Amino acid sequence: MGEEILVVDDQPGIRLLLTDILTDAGYNTTTASTGKEALDKLKEKRFSLILLDYKLPIIDGVEVLKKIEKQNLNVPAIVMSGLAEKIEDELKGYPLVKDLLAKPFNIQEIPEMIKGIIEEFKY
Repeated sequence: MGEEILVVDDQPGIRLLLTDILTDAGYNTTTASTGKEALDKLKEKRFSLILLDYKLPIIDGVEVLKKIEKQNLNVPAIVMSGLAEKIEDELKGYPLVKDLLAKPFNIQEIPEMIKGIIEEFKY
């Protein structure tokens, strides 16, 4: 597969869990614990998808999305949040956001969700 996914969450347990799930599904993963770290990694290499936590310290998920768009980094995103219903409308203004993942999430759904978005985004 060789698809590279950036997992951005300030909680180490969630980063670890998602890395395990994605690695088992055949994806390469890179992690970041802050929005700034995520933006630095996005400059370093190309990712097929970003799994982005909405609530991050200093630079939050929405700021990361704004910077991705401003820098024309054409990478699809899945935003993760415990407040999924509350932020749905806000995220409609970001075309790179392809899905919203409510926390706590069903880990079985994640690889299929990602596969669908990556396939769709290639064309």
